[in-house]
Amino acid sequence: MIGAEGTANASWMVEGEWIEYAKEFGAMCFYLEHRYYGKSHPTIDLSVKNLIYLSSEQALADLAYFIASVNVSYKLPRDTKWIVFGGSYGGSLAAWMRAKYPHLVHGAVSASGPLLAQIDFSEYYQVVTSALKQYSDQCVRVIQEANSQLNIMLHHTVGQQQIQKKFKLCDPIDPGHTKLVDISNLYEALASNFAGVVQYNKDNRQSSPIVNITIETVCDILVDEKVGKSIDRLAYVNSMILNATKEKCLDYRYDTMIHELRNITWGSEQAEGGRQWMYQTCTEFGFFQTSTEQIDVFGNKFPVEFFAQQCVDIFGPKYNMNLLESAVTRTNILYGALNLQVTNVVFVHGSVDPWHVLGIVQSSNPQAPAIYINGTAHCANMYPPSERDMPQLKEARKVIRGSIKQWLQN
Repeated sequence: MIGAEGTANASWMVEGEWIEYAKEFGAMCFYLEHRYYGKSHPTIDLSVKNLIYLSSEQALADLAYFIASVNVSYKLPRDTKWIVFGGSYGGSLAAWMRAKYPHLVHGAVSASGPLLAQIDFSEYYQVVTSALKQYSDQCVRVIQEANSQLNIMLHHTVGQQQIQKKFKLCDPIDPGHTKLVDISNLYEALASNFAGVVQYNKDNRQSSPIVNITIETVCDILVDEKVGKSIDRLAYVNSMILNATKEKCLDYRYDTMIHELRNITWGSEQAEGGRQWMYQTCTEFGFFQTSTEQIDVFGNKFPVEFFAQQCVDIFGPKYNMNLLESAVTRTNILYGALNLQVTNVVFVHGSVDPWHVLGIVQSSNPQAPAIYINGTAHCANMYPPSERDMPQLKEARKVIRGSIKQWLQN
């Protein structure tokens, strides 16, 4: 299993669908944490000069060296077949690992892996909107109305005070101090509430604090007139998520966020992965989930420039839009984007997961099939099965098992 932009959680060594496959095929399992994440601290701190060793290329090379050294230290037979698994960014790494190191890796299961680097990932909120709309048109209309009401209230003092109270803001909105970037951050935070719910909808992640908050949960609140006006319903959803994640208030201050992400010590909260992943998005991928396409629903306050500015404010003036554009072009040339030529890889995506837009969801290559699961979310096929799983998810797991069996026989 390939670690991605976070701590390697030991529970994956005893549960998850890959463990079921391992039992069936009599495999040994290893889970490798990604350099710079979790406890993998290769440098004394996270300063920009030390982050130059953080990249997907380096991570793939780490995996290659790991496999080669395990082959030697465990005295594995020459015909040992390594199958790599990964989800999300780890899913991208799994596919790229098979493409770049085919002499070491025999097959790869790439779950919800984005393969196309793209600065303005405006389609993200399009998928979020259509997933909510599929459950209820009215649900999306209420979000739209609520954001319009929010916009009106932001323009006068009484409205600003009401917003602070309704949305449990950590700091009052103050015309003297509140900046435009703070308001952008507020809109982005409120949109993120829905992004998190949709992306991980019913995915069997027992470790998540919002595991029981689904598309149905938020939409049922949003269409319930007893809760109050549209803006009150939006605020109710926000409070519910703050409570679930044990946050006392919503911190929308841009400077606070930047200050936290500029902390270069390993002991900081952002050292769990926030600063590192931000660096990778600013230097390799983009992947910025902007409001560009869904202006009528989530407002227009977090365009691509808002995120590009964060790169500059966190890492310095060099990390601007020019660097982003050349970095994303380089990544797509390096890995082939959606024209990745590879065999013995299975690409798995869920229709509810916004990341499927940047992945391979159709394939005419029988040696690198794509499985597109209608109605499932991000990395749904990786989690332990549940009796509530949709028939198409159960079927996808069987197809993946069949692919692995075929690779091992060849």
